[in-house]
Order: sequence, then C-alpha cells, then structure tokens
Amino acid sequence: MHEYTLIRSKRKTITLYVKDGKVEVRAPLNSPKKRIDRFVASKEKWITQKLALSTERLDSREKFMLNYGDSVLYLGKEYPIIARSGNNVGFDDNAGQFYIPPNLSPERIKMAVVQIYKILAKYDLTNKVINYAKQMSVTPIAVKVNSAKTRWGSCSSKKSLNFSWRLIMADDDVVDYVVVHELAHIIEMNHSARFWAIVERVLPDYNERQKQLKELSRRLGGENWDMK
Repeated sequence: MHEYTLIRSKRKTITLYVKDGKVEVRAPLNSPKKRIDRFVASKEKWITQKLALSTERLDSREKFMLNYGDSVLYLGKEYPIIARSGNNVGFDDNAGQFYIPPNLSPERIKMAVVQIYKILAKYDLTNKVINYAKQMSVTPIAVKVNSAKTRWGSCSSKKSLNFSWRLIMADDDVVDYVVVHELAHIIEMNHSARFWAIVERVLPDYNERQKQLKELSRRLGGENWDMK
C-alpha cells in the first residue's frame, strides 16, 4: 500500500488527493485507522495512475524554461519570443511577437515574458470588464491583476475584481467566461442556481468554456512560471 499523509478534520467522508508526487488522505476525526487503510488499499490502481501523472508533471515543471524562439500562449494562440535591441519588453500585435532585450538568461526571459503578460492582462481584462459590466448592469469598483496560481479570478464583497495574469493565456472566449463569472458574483456572492442563471443568460455555452479552462489548468500544471 502507498504511504500517505493523514489529515483528520470535522468531515463525514474519507477523501484522497494526489499532488506533487504525494498522497494525502483526509478523514473524519473518529474514523478508525484500519478503515482508512482499507479505503486507501481499495484505491491502489487509481493512486498509482495519479502518482505517475503527478511525477510526470513535476519532471516537466523542473525542466521548464524559456528561450528566444520559443512560443508562448496569449489568448489561446502561440506567439514566438524574439530578441529586439534596446531595453523594452512588449507584445507586437502587428508582427505577432513577444519582444524582449537580447542576451537574457532563461530565467530573465521568463521574468520578461511574465512582465508582458501582466501588462496585457491589465489592459485586456479591464476592457472586457467594462464591456460586460455594461451588458450585465453591474459596477465593479476596481479591476486588479495578481499572481494567483490556483484561482483564475475572484470578487470581493466590496465589488473589487481580481484576476490572475495567467488567465491571459486562455482562449479569448474562455477569458470572457471568467470575467462574466466574477461580474455575476457582484449580484450573487455564491454559486447558487440563481448565480449560474445569470452566467448562462450572458454566455449560454459557459459549460464548454469551463472545460477549456480546465484544459489550460492541466497544461500549466506542467509549466513552472514561478520566479526564483
């Protein structure tokens, strides 16, 4: 049986998680250890498959780096990274290129690309929020871009919207979905049937867009965008 980390809490069921090559079990406070072991043993095949996938992603993350000539995502499309003389960084919409100064190390290239992503995210997301806010008759007080790794967006009780710069890699219509999702929270601060009805009125195909967002999550799971 695979080794695992056990976390007990006030819950009713036993649940398994596999992340970063490790197995975690969450169980009720009074659940007998033998029962937990039996549950883990019954999931051996599933755990083995998930561990293999998790290890593959870890290896991919460790090897991830960017160099001149590599392509990166922007609104669902791949664009090359090119060297351009000077100290400026940016995205050339006409040429379809991310441009950065020459002679940078792979880590510095990644930092430059992230800088560009943040600029693009702030501009594009702000414009999308303005457009959809009018359509949905809501008024957010701010649009902010952060470096969140596990949340694409959030809406505070004060109606401030926050988006991860990583979202700008998603397809254009997927970005629209996240924007509409967070704007809908201004009306309904939950995920009730009323909330999803609001989203569906604006984007009837939101379920398909959710699936595309999960595909991006899986891809990014094998890419290390963290800064040293």
